[in-house]
Amino acid sequence: MQMLILLAFVGTSLAAPIDYFHGGVSYASPYAVHAPLTVHAAPVAVHAAPLVAHTPVAVHTETVSYPKYAFNYGVKDLHTGDIKSQQEQRDGDVVKGSYSLVEPDGTTRTVHYTADDHTGFNAVVQKSGHAAHPVVAHVAPVAHVAAAPAYTIPHYGFH
Repeated sequence: MQMLILLAFVGTSLAAPIDYFHGGVSYASPYAVHAPLTVHAAPVAVHAAPLVAHTPVAVHTETVSYPKYAFNYGVKDLHTGDIKSQQEQRDGDVVKGSYSLVEPDGTTRTVHYTADDHTGFNAVVQKSGHAAHPVVAHVAPVAHVAAAPAYTIPHYGFH
């Protein structure tokens, strides 16, 4: 942004802007001006702002309802193996619930949890079922043997 200061000279209308701040191109009048430059400061009036006492504004606060809910859900997708469920209930500041899921090894992990202001968050994890790892059949590698190429030596009639 370029700030320009305009100078007005008495007796001529050919005054041009001069850029004092950015060292750019400056413009000056092609005519010599010999009129004195007179600058008068405008009178400054200082007035104190009146003190006004404001009355306090009432702030509207919404009442918080008592938190109470219960929910549950479950997923059973045999195609992808995604099997899980959760249930939870809340009564005020006390939350109780559990969730379970089938791990990739076939076991089921179940977590029972509680949370309140007195004891914080507590969880008990149980694992049930037997881990079943797939058995990979090891097959002996097959050796591919190529027959050596047969070369015939031509007979040129050496005796």
